[in-house]
Amino acid sequence: MKYTDIQTKTVEELTALLKEKKLELFTLKAKQKTMQLTNTSELRVAKKNIARIQTALTAVAK
Repeated sequence: MKYTDIQTKTVEELTALLKEKKLELFTLKAKQKTMQLTNTSELRVAKKNIARIQTALTAVAK
């Protein structure tokens, strides 16, 4: 996911996407705790996607 894809979305779409990505991060963390996660780099990607969405939300709010 790139920032240019996110910045054209509305606030409602961004909040829905943020909620979805936070749920994904939660499930990835749970899989890691139970040793079911094989590709740990997915955690870093999920965190960066959440940060990009939050940045876009902040930019839209101003």
